[in-house]
This record gives sequence, structure tokens and C-alpha cells, in this order.
Amino acid sequence: EIRDGEFAVLVGPSGCGKTTALRMVAGLEAITDGTVSIGGRVVNNLPPKNRDVAMVFQNYALYPHMTAYRNMAFGLKLRKVEKGEIDRRVKDAARILGLQEVLRKRPRTLSGGQRQRVAMGRAIVREPQAFLMDEPLSNLDAKLRVEMRAEIARIQRDLGVTTIYVTHDQTEAMTLGDRVAVMRDGVLQQFDLPQQLYDGPVNLFVAEFIGSPAMNLVGADLSHDDGRLLAQFGDHRLTIDDDVLDARPALRDFVGRRVILGIRPEDFEYATEDSPGRRMSAVVDIREDMGSEVFVHFGVGGPPVRGEDVKAAVGAEAVEATAELAKKQGSTFVARLGRGARLREGDQVELTVAAGRLHFFDPETSLGIYGRESGTQPGRELAQDSDDQLQ
Repeated sequence: EIRDGEFAVLVGPSGCGKTTALRMVAGLEAITDGTVSIGGRVVNNLPPKNRDVAMVFQNYALYPHMTAYRNMAFGLKLRKVEKGEIDRRVKDAARILGLQEVLRKRPRTLSGGQRQRVAMGRAIVREPQAFLMDEPLSNLDAKLRVEMRAEIARIQRDLGVTTIYVTHDQTEAMTLGDRVAVMRDGVLQQFDLPQQLYDGPVNLFVAEFIGSPAMNLVGADLSHDDGRLLAQFGDHRLTIDDDVLDARPALRDFVGRRVILGIRPEDFEYATEDSPGRRMSAVVDIREDMGSEVFVHFGVGGPPVRGEDVKAAVGAEAVEATAELAKKQGSTFVARLGRGARLREGDQVELTVAAGRLHFFDPETSLGIYGRESGTQPGRELAQDSDDQLQ
């Protein structure tokens, strides 16, 4: 269910059903089961033109022989809208989108960003109940994509129109969406606030898919030592703080068993004297200087995680590429450090993990370990039932 005026994003790898779901809402794809309601009205049997939605396509779908003005006005003309009203709507949309200077130009003379704006203008002039956007920025270069992302967010906020936006780019999803639906193989995994997807992923797939670089994962054994709960992998032993246990009471049920431990790259920092129990000694394997930050790769010796969830999130090729390295040094972690990091390959570094930022998953079910009762974590009931399709 998508609320009135909400910006909802469907995200997932290629072939997961994002565009199919969007096309079912638009009426371009047949529905085999269930209902689609728009504004409280069931529209299963209504043709696309009667659903009061406007779609923005990946390839713009502009008429090459028409000017930008005529492209934006064409749908209104077909609906027999009065000429003066068409002119008002087109010029209002052009002002919102910064297209006043190109209304008389044809698509072939426009830049990619201008073509995308014209395609959006064509949707805006319809004044529909909902915008449906199918990867509208995928044909733009990286810099223009960032600019247009901000434009879309501003326009949707100003217009207040319910929007469903499809993308495979998780950064795009997290920055644009009021709520984000993560999909895999046609099944909704989790539909939640962007921050909740990041802080409380319902399963391994969501944990790996959300965040860049991806979450570090390793098999770890839980044990008690002198009243403290420890997670051990390779030569490393991390103390699990009380605030982690308070947020994940079910973790106590896994003492004496192996779990999957997750640490996000940005949750590493240089070790200090006041961080006992969370220190990790590492040897830099690869250094990636990004300018504003540095990615440091290092081996941790623990058993790597190679489940189907991980393969689906990062791709089988990526998993295979690290398999040989894993035989030599176990799992490979990435730490995201500040631009001042002067580390070189082969250097020894002492790192610490931010307190309260450890993630844990059940290796048998791939579900996140949170409360003791099923469904206490948002979205869990969706992830547990593989037959629970996107409604």
C-alpha cells in the first residue's frame, strides 16, 4: 500500500519484477491474481488510459517529429482538453522543469537531460493521481543523473503527487524514496523507510543489497566469556555490547552456535585506548583512494559467507571472483576510512568497530536476528513467506 502523496521506490536486481509490477499498475501488463486499487477504485479491468496515471519511460518515448511543446501537449489534445488549458498546463510544466527556452525544439536537438525533462513534462501536464517512473535516469551520464535525481525529488515534493519509481540503483532508491520496497525474484523482501532498511535489514539479501560498499559478512561463533557475550571469527573476538543485546534479544538463543556477523564498512574507525573488546588488527591488502575517503581491504580469516542471498545481491560473478582469495585468507573485509588515511598496502592497522553497530543473521534462514517473536522486525513476515508476492 502506497500512501497518498508518497514517493515509493521499487528496487532490486535485474529480473526481480520491478518493471512488471509497475506495468501492472499502469495496465500495460496482465494481472494473474490479486487487485490493483488507485484512489480506492479497483482498476484491474480498466484500460491504461482510464487509470488516471502517467508513466515516464526509460527511453523517453518522445515523438521525434514533434517539438517539445507538442510532445508535452499531445496527450491533452487527444483527450479534447481546451486549447487555452493545454497552453497553460504546458507552460506551467515548462517553468517547473526549466524548459521555457526549448519548447520549440525537436528531441534530436536536445540533450539527454532536456529530453528526460520533456518526458516528465508530458506526465506533469496530465495532472494524474500518480506518476509511474521506470528507471528514468538510466540513460544519463553520472553527473547529470545526480542533478536530475535532485530535480525529480524537488518536483515531486512541490507537486505532491503519489509517485512509484523503479530503479536498480540502491543509492537512487535511498536518496529519493519516502519508503523503499526491496524485491527479489518477484517477492517483496522489505518495504520500509530508507534508514530502517540500512539499520535493520530483514535478511541477508537486503543487508547486502542496501549500502555501498556492501556490508561485510563472516561466519562467527557466539560464546560466553566471563559474563560477556563474544563473537569470534578467525583470530578476532568482538565483545557484544548490552545495547546490541537489548535491540536483538533473540541473539541469546544462539550462544554456542554459529551466526552470520555483518559489519558495514563505514562502522570501522581507527582504534583508541578506550575501545577494548572491539579492536581488530588488520594488514592492508588493497587501498582504494576515492579522494574524499579511502577504502581499505583486508583479510579477517573467518569463514566467508557464500549463500544464495549474497549471490543474488552482489552477483554470482563477484562471489566467484573472491573465492580463490577466500581460500588463502578467509573473508575479505572493506573499511571506509577518512581521506587522511595514510595507509599503504602491507601496512598494519588497528581498527575498532562502532559500538552497537553489529548485525547478526541466522545462517539457516538468512533472516536477521532481532526479537524473540516472529514479525517483531518490520518486514519479517514478508521475507519468511516465499509465496507472499508483491501486492
